[in-house]
Amino acid sequence: MNDGEAALCWRLFNVTWIPIGAMAALVAVTVASGRFTIGVGSFGVMAGVGALLAVAAYREAARGEAADQRRLFLPGAAAQAVFVTIIVGPLSYIAAAVGAGFPFQDHALAAIDTVLHFDPRSAILFVNERPWLSTLLDFGYGMIKWPLLGVPIILAMAGRLLRLQHYTLALSLALVVTIAISVFAPAFGNYHELGLAAADVPRVDIHMVTGSEQDIVAVRNGSLRHLELLALVGLVTFPSFHAASAFLFAWALYPVRLVGPVAVALNALMIASTPVIGGHYLIDVIAGMVVAALSILAATRLSSLLSARAPMRAARPADRDLPQPASAGP
Repeated sequence: MNDGEAALCWRLFNVTWIPIGAMAALVAVTVASGRFTIGVGSFGVMAGVGALLAVAAYREAARGEAADQRRLFLPGAAAQAVFVTIIVGPLSYIAAAVGAGFPFQDHALAAIDTVLHFDPRSAILFVNERPWLSTLLDFGYGMIKWPLLGVPIILAMAGRLLRLQHYTLALSLALVVTIAISVFAPAFGNYHELGLAAADVPRVDIHMVTGSEQDIVAVRNGSLRHLELLALVGLVTFPSFHAASAFLFAWALYPVRLVGPVAVALNALMIASTPVIGGHYLIDVIAGMVVAALSILAATRLSSLLSARAPMRAARPADRDLPQPASAGP
């Protein structure tokens, strides 16, 4: 990475706090208004970890010319990933409450799947008859947790710091867009539309689906107002944030030698799992990937604009907005 790229990464890092801060502010305002409460235990611990990582990044940046890019951007990106992780759950519940006045869109989403010639019942029953496939898809669906921190670590260690900043900004933007759309297009998911229960597919683990259905009803009727971070299941059906995340994870790691092909394969598995394990419509998956692609386009376009409007120059100790790495990564 050259000097100009290091400075551009720092600008993008700071810009990424804008969507993250906006989402955090919305959660805070909602809690302060009394509409929801959040358990302080796990939420507070993770927020504390994120804050410590952010402080470590800014302390490294304060070293000016002596700042090391990996010691700066790795904890910085990890901090932003932690905050995204703790925001997405509560925000999806808040969005479901705000969208309580809008009708469910399951019929419309199912109709689009029909136009796309996708038969979710056949797909679900096909998997139910093959326990090995159900186990594989269950593993794929659960993979969304680890790349949130794994991607920043891998990209930082590989020296792909500009791609790391593009990824983190795109992930934040994708979260904003999916949550916003879900307010106006609430849905239960394909299991509810098909009338399938756990007893109908005993070899498929659909506890996430049933938990989501119960919580959507409880949030919309006002009986669920206390949120425990580790108990949240995520209530966004359309667009699928699972599909958006998988697209972003694969895109971020694709250029990394040796890791790229594995990342693409594993995230393709995550995408394939969403209609069966996550109860998503096919159009949810397509929409999620479109949101991810547009978020990447927005992040890279903003990067180009920042680079063009503020020509890169070598940093001096006083230039706290342009940290100069001590050594460049490969």
